Amino acid sequence: MYVAKHRGTKKAKTGIVVSVIFNIGLLVAFKYSGFIYENINALFGTNLEIPSFTLPIGISFYTFQSLSYVIDVYKGEVVAQKNIMKFYMFVSLYHQLVAGPIVRYQHIMHEIDNRKFNIKDISSGIHRFCIGLFKKVCIANVAAEFVAKYMDGDIGALTTGEAWFGVIMFSTQIYFDFSGYSDMAIGLGKMFGFHYHENFNYPYTANSATDFWRRWHITLYVWLKNYLFDPLTLKFRNLGTTGILLAVMITFLLSGFWHGASITFIIWGLIHGTAICFDVFTRKSREKLSAKLPGWLFSFIQIFITFHIVAVSFIFFKSPDLYTALDIINGALSVNFGLFGKWYAVYSAPFIMMIAGFLLQFIPESFGEKVIEVSGRLNWVVKAAAFAVLIIIIYQVVGRQQVPFIYLEF
Repeated sequence: MYVAKHRGTKKAKTGIVVSVIFNIGLLVAFKYSGFIYENINALFGTNLEIPSFTLPIGISFYTFQSLSYVIDVYKGEVVAQKNIMKFYMFVSLYHQLVAGPIVRYQHIMHEIDNRKFNIKDISSGIHRFCIGLFKKVCIANVAAEFVAKYMDGDIGALTTGEAWFGVIMFSTQIYFDFSGYSDMAIGLGKMFGFHYHENFNYPYTANSATDFWRRWHITLYVWLKNYLFDPLTLKFRNLGTTGILLAVMITFLLSGFWHGASITFIIWGLIHGTAICFDVFTRKSREKLSAKLPGWLFSFIQIFITFHIVAVSFIFFKSPDLYTALDIINGALSVNFGLFGKWYAVYSAPFIMMIAGFLLQFIPESFGEKVIEVSGRLNWVVKAAAFAVLIIIIYQVVGRQQVPFIYLEF
């Protein structure tokens, strides 16, 4: 309210600076104080007591939403919410607060003031929630069992095949875990009259790192672009292409640090930043190459390379420390082509379901849209039968293993 009241004056600038410092200060205090104290002790030989805080659920997403609100009010893009309870509703929407999608105030401000409920949205919301639950329980949690076998056990004894299988399984787990949560959040939102933006769009069919980030955690990508990358490119505009590349690297460095105060998250961010810079440098060369190869072959090569860059980056995302990540990479690059030492019952229903889920990651976007279009024309009896089958499958698998959502820790 203070920023809105004094917009266009020095007081508004002071207000936004205080708000940004307050929100980021809370995030740093809860999430990074241990990291800061540990490094101070290591650098200066001190013995400062490392504070121990219980990390509030969803603090990273809460911070992003609060920052976007006050910045948008400062820019005049939204009118400040005068009702304190409605403002608290925005920053504490439980449907998506834990792990996204990140919601900007301007996208739901009319629904906060005047929500409408209808049977179509409630039905669609229940359907979307169940799809997300299926992704989490029947695919992500089953993939997590393989991840535990091949990435959390005796990593030094992994064969090449086991290492790569573990890496691919974690890529499968994190996609279906995260997109499953987003589906459930979007579904719950619809049931309560809120319409959140989509957060995933077939990310593993991306043909470049840039394209991947237009499809993966879309609301984070848009937030970083609007509030970090675009201001940085404006600041570095006199540097030309170098300025753009510098803005990319800073953005993804901070993105990695936002996920966690660890060298592994920072490396994860730098891998993606470097890959996007590579896209910029090689755009013309790739265009020339595409003219010489059949379209399907060029697309396959691009998707194959992009997926494996992303999968390798997830090694650092998953690993608790740098040494573990390097051990997994060493296993993946070794020449130990022995058979799987810790094989699994390949004929089990969960295994088959998980493999089907893995393959679903790569279906063409147009095909997926066609399936949605056709399913929308089915009569209610067929939809009800499909829904019942889905519930039965979830019920059969749900007791296997309780695996928390990966993004709960962020």
